[in-house]
Amino acid sequence: MSLRSDTQQAGQMVEFEGEDIREERGRKGRTPGSALIYLRGPKFLIYVSGALSMWGDRMWHFAISVFLIELYGRNLLLTAVFGLVVAGSVLLLGALIGDWVDRNPRNKVAHASLFIQNISVTVCSIVFMLVFSYKKQIEQIWDGWLTVVCYTVVIVLADVANLASTALTITIQRDWIVVITGYNRGHLAGMNATMRRIDQVTNILAPLAVGQVMTLASNVVGCGFILGWNLVSLIVEFTFLSRVYRIVPELSVKPSLVGLDGQNCLRRRRGRKRAAGEDQTQGVQPPGADDGRLSLRLKELASLPLCFRKFQQLLSTCKDGWQAYYRQQVFLAGMGLAFLYTTVLGFDCITTGYAYTQGISGSLLSILMGVSAIAGLMGTVLFTRLRKLYGLVNTGVISSCLHLGCLLLCVCSVFAPGSPLDLSLLAPYAENANGSAAEGMAGQRQKHTYPLQVGTNQPLLPDRSSIHWTNNTLLFENAPTGAVPDSYASIILLFLGVITARVGLWSFDLTVTQLLQESICESERGVVNGVQSSMNYLMDLLHFVMVISAPQPHHFGILVIISVLFITTGHTMYFLYARKAKRKQHLNT
Repeated sequence: MSLRSDTQQAGQMVEFEGEDIREERGRKGRTPGSALIYLRGPKFLIYVSGALSMWGDRMWHFAISVFLIELYGRNLLLTAVFGLVVAGSVLLLGALIGDWVDRNPRNKVAHASLFIQNISVTVCSIVFMLVFSYKKQIEQIWDGWLTVVCYTVVIVLADVANLASTALTITIQRDWIVVITGYNRGHLAGMNATMRRIDQVTNILAPLAVGQVMTLASNVVGCGFILGWNLVSLIVEFTFLSRVYRIVPELSVKPSLVGLDGQNCLRRRRGRKRAAGEDQTQGVQPPGADDGRLSLRLKELASLPLCFRKFQQLLSTCKDGWQAYYRQQVFLAGMGLAFLYTTVLGFDCITTGYAYTQGISGSLLSILMGVSAIAGLMGTVLFTRLRKLYGLVNTGVISSCLHLGCLLLCVCSVFAPGSPLDLSLLAPYAENANGSAAEGMAGQRQKHTYPLQVGTNQPLLPDRSSIHWTNNTLLFENAPTGAVPDSYASIILLFLGVITARVGLWSFDLTVTQLLQESICESERGVVNGVQSSMNYLMDLLHFVMVISAPQPHHFGILVIISVLFITTGHTMYFLYARKAKRKQHLNT
């Protein structure tokens, strides 16, 4: 019996029990010459290309946040505007980006995304170099409005680069590697895990590298370093991706609406629309009625001005993309992943800033970040092991339980000794009613918190290629001296929960990623993943709204509880999906 079926129905891949055994036997039978073949093979080329792309992205997102703060007088306004523009653009255009990925050949999509991303960053770096070099002269032109123009150009170019990076991520990590692995679930899991490990390592090392260049030299030299990296990376990535496209013939065969896979999706769409129409009319439509309505609709569209027609087409594409996302069997799993973004329990500027107010030094925070990166790598290893032993769906269930179990430590930290939580401070009028007594209680509650005096160069919304980014860029100034909290129990429990939870978090992330890769029909793979990116950004914006609503350190415990509730909701959605999938599998057997 064949160990892998070459057929694929509605995006579902067929897996046999002997698949992992075959992989193990293949590893044992390797010869020394096979190493050279591997280095020339598509997997290694994708790894190198992905590493170069991720390294450039990490350097750029670190550097642009530093540059925006430096240009605006060490103020976070430009950084916040940049973050909101990036989040809003992906939220609105995610479906359109995915639809563009679906409708065009794979090589053209990859090359166009790569070119737009790197050229945008290159031009943006040149603008930064000019502004840093001639800042005083630029501020005197047009009564300072030229400076505003430069800021606008920088943010627009950086946003375009981020959109192109999103398209490239969907193309390579959600589509190409599925085809390269030959729809083999074991190989696909291995490539997903390896790509995520590369992302974790570059997330730590890339900001450190460009940070050292800017510290030892200057911001202008840092811009030049990023510019040179992007030009070299563009050439290497273009060459490697072109070679992968040539040596994997399956990449040149992409189903469209006239293809077999596209016809299956189209039939399902038409079947649902036909059923909905029959339910509404509760009768049989006369022959040609659908054609008559379609002809009338086309005439109405033709009578509209061109700009309105284009806008209506874009709205229709977005609507179809969100509908396609909702129709997927893995809809609940994808929504569960998105809900995990609404949290303060990650190594971003919010959590590390809170830790600083509790007396944790910057050097200790950097060590904790390194430990969290190791925990993330352990999560990728755990994913591959669990998938082989228990299957993909069960891996998600186990990872969810592990993630939630570790986050219970964070909930305990809210009520542990040393926690600054004070619910009475949420009522601003309670102080007037209780007088000096309330002031005394509040003063006692805050005796182990410190004012947050930081200058952060972490962007509001940095690169979204992972669930929770590691903040390597927090710069602390005026560190508190001479005052220590009564107990470190609360902050220890908090970081113990955050770090250990990353093992289950990354394993769960890889599980849902592979479920999306396997379950979505090929003709809708881009648009569905584009909508998934939009959902991730939307839920992430909610956690910033939470922080704005409760920004003080004594409010952080409430944010922790709300975050755990959102994460629990996300995992509950996955449990519902897993129950449905197992029930369907049981009925089929």
